[in-house]
Amino acid sequence: MTEILEERPFGWQYTNVYLSIFVLFCFKLFVKISLNILTHFYVVKGNRKESARIAAEFYDFGQAICFGARKTLCFLAFCIIEDYAQTDLFVQIVLFKYSWMWQVNATTIDGVTPLFNACSAGSVTCTEVLLEHGAKPQAEAFQPSPIHEASSKGQAACIESLISWGADVDFDIPHLGTPIYIACVSRELQCTQKLLDGGANVQKGRFLDTPLHAAAQKDCPEIIRVLLDFGANINARNLELQRPVETAPPNSTAEAVLLLYEATPPSLCQLCRLSIRNYMGRSRLHLISHLKLPTLLKSFLQYR
Repeated sequence: MTEILEERPFGWQYTNVYLSIFVLFCFKLFVKISLNILTHFYVVKGNRKESARIAAEFYDFGQAICFGARKTLCFLAFCIIEDYAQTDLFVQIVLFKYSWMWQVNATTIDGVTPLFNACSAGSVTCTEVLLEHGAKPQAEAFQPSPIHEASSKGQAACIESLISWGADVDFDIPHLGTPIYIACVSRELQCTQKLLDGGANVQKGRFLDTPLHAAAQKDCPEIIRVLLDFGANINARNLELQRPVETAPPNSTAEAVLLLYEATPPSLCQLCRLSIRNYMGRSRLHLISHLKLPTLLKSFLQYR
């Protein structure tokens, strides 16, 4: 019998060993896929606490191999946790204990990043942590944009974080427009204010539609006043050659505000403020607070 085995190929003698390794690999893969599906199930059902717990255990399983899909799912589960106590716990478990497995810019099949999810949920803590550990504040081409998502959901604090980390406030997506245009369409006054404070171009919207057109169409007098204070052109025309006042609903508050502004030109103080801000440029607006000027004048230049 020994002579027969010795005559057989060397690899054939270890067939059973290879088979065992293959079976073990398939079993581990099955367990990982099951955990992935289970975590996704809890995320969809809204059980954030359970999804975070399973995601943390998921990182404990098989540390030698780390798949991009697993890391992405774990971070997505982390980013939609709205309870700050749970968030801090998950940060401690995942971001610090397993820092070697970070992949903060991983995407789902739809191109969604953890940062996008954090901004969508309005979690400033998650947004800051992801940005601090390498998340890109600016979306790649054809990816969902975090700053657009925050603008549409009214997440002004997330917008402020994104701007402070270098997000482009004038990032133009052809079918959506700029973040400030999205904020006006969504009737989000605070987001509009944050974007303008960050240097957003008050005239840049979607194609020839300006943010003022969007605010007029949505009958948002508060946003209209803010846009006009920042120098919006009341005579700009869209693709239909309509001015903002012509797109406002008839006999609406927005129409009344625009007609009143047409009859009362801006003051000299307002024109001076716009000229100074334009001269400084968007990249240096944050330096206004460091100018050797009276506090009252600095506040005026910052629209405080």
